[in-house]
Amino acid sequence: MSKTILIVDDSASVRTVVATALKGAGYSVVDACDGRDALSKLNGTKVHLIISDFNMPNMDGIAFVKEVKKLPNYKFTPICMLTTESEQSKIQEGKDAGAKAWIVKPFQPPKLLAAVEKLVLP
Repeated sequence: MSKTILIVDDSASVRTVVATALKGAGYSVVDACDGRDALSKLNGTKVHLIISDFNMPNMDGIAFVKEVKKLPNYKFTPICMLTTESEQSKIQEGKDAGAKAWIVKPFQPPKLLAAVEKLVLP
């Protein structure tokens, strides 16, 4: 059975590029347009990894990560931030919230897949 990855990004084109790369590598994908939408999709089904943007409307990436870590079924799910933010203070804010990895846009799909392979839960 394939591993499921949740992609959270307000850009439909970014979600499409990430989903295409992940599906090509054999992963199942669920996508959401912001943190609030993503939380509504965390309904008890197993998610092996979450890839989230930092800057989004309604609920940004940091608020989303903090909310995920409060959910018993998902508090140990690894989260990778995929964002244009590259400032050390933002990266530290993400790690403090519970993000395990940080990839800066624009990204190369092979680099994304290499990070996914390291992070995805068994």
